[in-house]
Amino acid sequence: MSSEGEVILLSLRVAALAMVGLVPLSLAIAWLLVRRNPKGRWLIEAIVSMPLALPPVVIGFGLLWLFSPTGPLGKAIDGVFGGDLVFTWFAASLASAIVALPLVVRTFVIALESVDARLELASRSLGAGPWQTFAYVTIPIAARGLMAGVLIGFVRALSEFGATIVVAGNIPGQTQTLPLAIFTKIQTGDDSVAIRLVIISVVLAMVSLLIHNRLVGRLASGRSR
Repeated sequence: MSSEGEVILLSLRVAALAMVGLVPLSLAIAWLLVRRNPKGRWLIEAIVSMPLALPPVVIGFGLLWLFSPTGPLGKAIDGVFGGDLVFTWFAASLASAIVALPLVVRTFVIALESVDARLELASRSLGAGPWQTFAYVTIPIAARGLMAGVLIGFVRALSEFGATIVVAGNIPGQTQTLPLAIFTKIQTGDDSVAIRLVIISVVLAMVSLLIHNRLVGRLASGRSR
């Protein structure tokens, strides 16, 4: 396989793993904000939105400190798994997930708000438990909005650069994702490869965003009825 193909596959793997961990966490936070409306909602929203306000390199540095061999979590991981998390594609996925978190949570909140709470109450009154109601009533109704959140998160994870390069490095074949490969090719003057990678990035982003916008449009039209 060509080096470009390896970069693309690695980027997709990093973004996919980021979403695997991010989706349940974002769904739990969105459900808490929408259905429980906690007293400290403003603080939760501020913490969740923090990655939008911070430079990505700050997030990367924080992860590097936490998960380095001498860091508080790095020591524990090394003791359990016998290896480091930093400078691996797992670290790249973690950084991508954190940067994408605010976008996914916000989209999930909108999706859950589109679900009529009376339908959930009706399900509970008919004997369904909370998990059954969530799985068979809430999720199907909010499915388009949730998928839109997954797509926008995937696009953001796929394009992450700043946090990734700090905590995962720029190692060809191991942690070099599309943005990092483009950066490297520009630095080395390999413009032809850089242009090809840019085109691939644009196509992937455009396809995902078109699907996302269509889902959001359908969600908005459904809410206006």
